[in-house]
Amino acid sequence: MTQIPHPPVAESKRVIVVEDDLDFRDSIVQYLVLAGFDVTGVASALEFYQCIAREHYSLVILDIGLPDQNGLVLAEYVRHNTEMRIIMLTAQTSQESKVTAYNAGADIYLVKPVDFSELLATLYSILGRLDNRLLVPQAVKKTEPVVQEEERPWRVVKSEWTLLSPEGEEIRLTSKEFYLIEKLASLPNGVVQRLDLLQSLDYNNNAYGNRSLDALVHRLRGKQKEGEFKIPLKTVHGAGYCFSAPIIMV
Repeated sequence: MTQIPHPPVAESKRVIVVEDDLDFRDSIVQYLVLAGFDVTGVASALEFYQCIAREHYSLVILDIGLPDQNGLVLAEYVRHNTEMRIIMLTAQTSQESKVTAYNAGADIYLVKPVDFSELLATLYSILGRLDNRLLVPQAVKKTEPVVQEEERPWRVVKSEWTLLSPEGEEIRLTSKEFYLIEKLASLPNGVVQRLDLLQSLDYNNNAYGNRSLDALVHRLRGKQKEGEFKIPLKTVHGAGYCFSAPIIMV
């Protein structure tokens, strides 16, 4: 289950994402959290039922192809037993699937890959703009500044081709991994476009080059299993990748 820490917000902004693709789920959760929503991400129908038994959610973003139960069954359950609104987000494009989803109770049917700005606009449309904080950046509030503890950055040690976690754990990098992290570190918390990464890593912009990039990211993420740290390397679907934590070159 994906749960990102966040301050308390209005119940109308509580959203649960049911999606078994970990990278895609994390990308949606992080995007909506940055937009001001209170978001929980789960990978299965079982986790979904457990969460809604404990918490109230205003909206569910629901995939059809789940590992333990068809998402359409969940949609019918939600429609008949809760007041949650339903966005179906799936790779199934047939007219029959859409009609079946709407008959099951879906409010909106979106097809993957989806532009996250479109997904966000859909949430606003369904839930309504009940709180102006969804539209105004939090930095506008100047009367009561919030003092936050400074987050220790990740560090890229150029002389040793090493990535250090904030706790000092060391991750040795290959040349390609180093160039990837270096490129992402040039735009901390920002999205580096896939084409830019392909060019920086000397990969061709074709099926083989894109598979090579994805495999490189997969191998780098695999290194986090050697320790208790988690490399904050995030996929932004339809765009590229980002390093979603403070990072510096040393």
